[in-house]
Amino acid sequence: MADEKTTAEGAPAAAAPAEAAPAAPAVENKPQERQGRGGNRGGNNRGGGRDNRGGGRGRGGRGNNDGGEELIEKLVHINRVSKTVKGGKRFGFAALVVVGDGKGRAGFGKGKAREVPEAITKATAAAKKKMVRIPLREGRTLHHDGTGKFGAGNVTVRSAPPGTGIIAGGPMRAVFESLGVADVVTKSNGTANPYNMIRATFVALVDQSSPKSVSQRRGKKVADLLGRSGSSEAEAAADAAAVTE
Repeated sequence: MADEKTTAEGAPAAAAPAEAAPAAPAVENKPQERQGRGGNRGGNNRGGGRDNRGGGRGRGGRGNNDGGEELIEKLVHINRVSKTVKGGKRFGFAALVVVGDGKGRAGFGKGKAREVPEAITKATAAAKKKMVRIPLREGRTLHHDGTGKFGAGNVTVRSAPPGTGIIAGGPMRAVFESLGVADVVTKSNGTANPYNMIRATFVALVDQSSPKSVSQRRGKKVADLLGRSGSSEAEAAADAAAVTE
């Protein structure tokens, strides 16, 4: 009986810690609430702010917009220039740049600035505004021979068969590489000034005309125009079908 009483009395004694157990989580909730506040601050405010900053800058978008055209830029010439002012001379740089898409469009531009990178940037922007469309035969060479003259510059451009390559000087080579011409023969006379050579080259290229444009202007068929060179009707029809510009 004494053991049973002790056991019966021990049961309430064991129940007392069970009733005090809910008080323990109340003490542990305070650190958890503090951690939760700290986590919310770092996750919602700081983390969200960084994500918004990264999305607002849009570096990837700028790169896609700038590289969407896939232009070929060629630095032809850069020269040091000076301007006389009241206090002395101000030195700068002048750049000549040729820009093209490699598919029949090209342009040139020049820019001046105190630093070389800024001058190149100005010249590139000016060249993009002056791009012109040049018709190409089979996408690799010119349709016919031509000449161009500007100032003391006098250039001659001639079409060439496949495998000839670009036979041209430095400034003129940059024009044909950016234009997308693979076979051409050129000759420059009169001057070695890159500015006049580039301008004379574009004068010769602008005068290029394709059989398609001539047929539309004269109201003829392309096959009729190509058949007058002595080729057969089948060859003229095949050549006319290959003409895209």
